[in-house]
Amino acid sequence: MQEELNAQAEKYKEKQRQLEEERRRQKIAMWESMQEGKSYKGNLKLNQQEAEAGASASAVPKSKPNKKPLRGGGYNPLSGEGGGTCSWRPGRRGPSAGG
Repeated sequence: MQEELNAQAEKYKEKQRQLEEERRRQKIAMWESMQEGKSYKGNLKLNQQEAEAGASASAVPKSKPNKKPLRGGGYNPLSGEGGGTCSWRPGRRGPSAGG
């Protein structure tokens, strides 16, 4: 049982080393592209999109259903017309007791 545990531990360590090496390569690539003046985040997104496009080339993009607007076309919050039932009024001026 100890030998099996040691073998699993070695596999796990090797996997962690590979992941760390991949992260290090990505950081180096980001740094180099940043030094060249390119958008390093954009490059990563493009690489991920290419990988996804290759995997799902036969996928059909979903079409969005027609959504109705949240408010009518005549809504203008500055004019006070076309709004809802609530309206804002300023509070009373001065102290409440006039003694």
